[in-house]
Order: sequence, then structure tokens, then C-alpha cells
Amino acid sequence: MAAAPIVEIDKVSFGYDAARPVLAEVSLRIAPGSMVAIMGQSGCGKTTLLRIIAGWLRAGSGVTRVLGQDLAGLDDAAIFGLRRKMGMLFQFGALFTDMTVFDNVAFQMREHTDLPPELINDLVLMKLEAVGLRGAAQLMPSELSGGMARRVALARAIALDPQLMLYDEPFTGLDPISLGVIARLVRTLNDSLGQTSIIVSHDVEECFDLVDYVYLMSPARVVAHGTPAELRDSGEAFVKQFVRGETDGPIPFHYPAPAYDADLAAVANG
Repeated sequence: MAAAPIVEIDKVSFGYDAARPVLAEVSLRIAPGSMVAIMGQSGCGKTTLLRIIAGWLRAGSGVTRVLGQDLAGLDDAAIFGLRRKMGMLFQFGALFTDMTVFDNVAFQMREHTDLPPELINDLVLMKLEAVGLRGAAQLMPSELSGGMARRVALARAIALDPQLMLYDEPFTGLDPISLGVIARLVRTLNDSLGQTSIIVSHDVEECFDLVDYVYLMSPARVVAHGTPAELRDSGEAFVKQFVRGETDGPIPFHYPAPAYDADLAAVANG
């Protein structure tokens, strides 16, 4: 019998007002132990979907089930308790700038557990060792490179051994070496800790080499899904354009505007 999905989204819709739907009947399923990417161009709703999964936003309609719980039936306290089973790596790390690397990683342990200081010390050093930064424990965030800061943020995200990891554009702003290091760490930690991971990104090459399955979004909707190999071989126009980074295709380059000659005439006529 197949294990129940860690995340199950069924016909979820969301909008800040009726005129601006951000998500329209989005559905997806994420199996335990897998790494799944949610991809698409900027503004297509992928980060909003991640926030709904994390319980920061509530869907307007549809079912959002995470770690076996229907989020619509949970009050704020229950949502907060569920989030303790998740880890989140933000786009730019979001480290506490006035705390050392050690204290950044220890923060959740001190806030959300009754562990003794000696055990917290050992666990923090263990997490920093996992990301290769045990020697940087007493540095301040201002002393770190961008790649090192992202690795500290990753150590903090896994501090409480979450079942579900959420990554919001984890590769943005990294040089090629740091990007490769972070990508390998994400995969290694997912597999060694028995986690399930969701990565929101538009970095096709890195994600396709990393994840098990991909959901591809256009504005507000999932338009394709499959393994990286299946999407690379897809003949569907939208998928081909996105995966290959082509200019011509159903994803427009130009923002909607009046006919060019009409625009020029309007300017000339004052």
C-alpha cells in the first residue's frame, strides 16, 4: 500500500481580491521522502502556493492537507504546532544580524524546546558540521559570504529535524560554486534525514538535476508535471519554452500594450 502523501493540494484557489486570482484550482501531491520542484516564471503564484502549504496564507477554496492534517480545520495554535514540523529556507537566508552563527542555529532549540544547554551546544555543532561550517560558529553574519550565510540558514532550518523542508528560491544570488554546494547539501540532507522537500525556483538546470518531480506553473495554474526527464522531452509548447529558455512561445516577452504605431502617434499628437 502506497504511503499517504506528505502534502496534498486539491483544487486550491486563492486571490487577494476577486479581480486578481493568484491560484486557480491548483492540485498536486508530494510523496514522503521525495524532492519536488514548483517552477514557473515570476508572478505565477508558486511562492503563494508555498505560503499556503506553510499555513501563512489560507486558501480561498479547495483542500490543503499537510502532514496528514487539513489546514482549513486548524486554529492558529494548531497551525503554529504544525509549522514546528517544517523547516524553511528563505531566499536570502534571513539570519539574525546581531547573533553569531552559533546563536542563529540555536535560536529555535532555545525557543521551542526544553533541551539543556549542553545538548543544544552539541546539536548546534552537529548541524553546523553537516553544512561544513562548524569552524564558523562564532562568526557574525556580516563576516560570511553569501554562500556561507545560506548554509548557516540551512543549518538553522534543520535545527529541529523537520519532516518537511520548504525552500523559497534557494539558489538566487549564489555564484556557481556556492550554488553547487547548496544544491548537493539540500539533496544530501533530504535523503540522510528522511525528509520531504519542496523547492520553489525558476533555475531549471539546477533543479532538474536535483529533484525527483516537477510541477510547472503558468499564471495561477499548474500546466504540466512530471519527472525532469519527462519535461525535458515534452513537446508541449509552454514546457519547451520554459525548459529551454526560448524567447518565442506562449510565454510573452512584451507586456500588453496598444499597437506600436498608435502609441507613437498619440505621443506625437501631444
